[in-house]
Amino acid sequence: MIRILQSVSNMDRGGIETMLMNFYRNVDREKIQFDFLANKPAPGDYDEEIKAMGGRIFISPGFMSYRKYLGYMTDLFREHPEYKIIHTHNGSLMLYALESAKKNGIPVRIAHAHATAVPFGLKNELKKLMRPMIKYVATDYWGCSDAAGKFYFSEKRWNRKHQLIHNAINVDDFTFDPEARAAIRRQYGFGDKFILGHVGRLTPQKNQKMILDIFAEMHRLDPNTHLVMIGTGELEKMLKSHTAELGISDSVTYTGVQTNVNEWYSAFDVFIMTSINEGLPVVGVEAQAADLPCAMSSTITPEVKVTDNVNFMSISDPPIEWAKAILEFRSKERTSRGAELKEAGYDIRFEAQRMQELYLELYSNIKEK
Repeated sequence: MIRILQSVSNMDRGGIETMLMNFYRNVDREKIQFDFLANKPAPGDYDEEIKAMGGRIFISPGFMSYRKYLGYMTDLFREHPEYKIIHTHNGSLMLYALESAKKNGIPVRIAHAHATAVPFGLKNELKKLMRPMIKYVATDYWGCSDAAGKFYFSEKRWNRKHQLIHNAINVDDFTFDPEARAAIRRQYGFGDKFILGHVGRLTPQKNQKMILDIFAEMHRLDPNTHLVMIGTGELEKMLKSHTAELGISDSVTYTGVQTNVNEWYSAFDVFIMTSINEGLPVVGVEAQAADLPCAMSSTITPEVKVTDNVNFMSISDPPIEWAKAILEFRSKERTSRGAELKEAGYDIRFEAQRMQELYLELYSNIKEK
């Protein structure tokens, strides 16, 4: 059995973490085992499931001091010589893990691109400096989309040596379910309201304040509407305050983290994302599997459009224009789009098998040298 060290933030229910868990559940764990290097000390939502599947979780000292980080990684690799492959998912900060792995002789160092821009944050300027250096310490370039891969590794390197890894899902789990729709609507008292839904961390990158502005216009045009926001994050307090300022608190539900997001997609009528940038959002694929009309900002990579349900609009367009466009979906009939997503490469059973074969091939090449 080969153990792969996955470098992550922590294993909460974010897009990257959910993508990794989709793969982890579907690889043959007698051949491939995932361990996780978390760079934040807070426990993750997936920690117990990881341990139950035989995975280990290590907590690094974080990215404030490279010296401390390198010391920790040197000790980790010394104590665990079984690691020959590290797979990093930390945006520009994955340079820390890749450089540490290189200095400790780890032969396979996979850099995985998940975004098309440097995220917001206090380390923003540092991240801009670090990103161009990643391609020199990674041995393999993976990405969720061509746009993300080219952004992190340059178009030349991406075109020459890359692996496009689809953010695949268990498509059948997200097929439209009228019973789940009825149950959630009954539980929350939504009745026959037209529901605009969003799933995502409440962060600046996701631009959810704009969603509230759009919904305020929607609700003015049609009072029989409701907004559902699934997720938590640093902007939760601000967003709830803005909801109150707009006078729509009675028509907005913040659910926090949900373990049955697949059922929530069935309860929605339209899915919305107004992100400033995205690599290729898993939630966008999930929503399409549920045959949801999707209103997305044009700053999201166009590769997310797997079905004809995705409608792009500019984040510079006024909220009223978004609201009018979204309300046009009121008569949409729902069906199964599973075949389209599977054909496009988003079936987790196929894509996990492909990832497993890539790991095995990389490991085999090490043994041959």
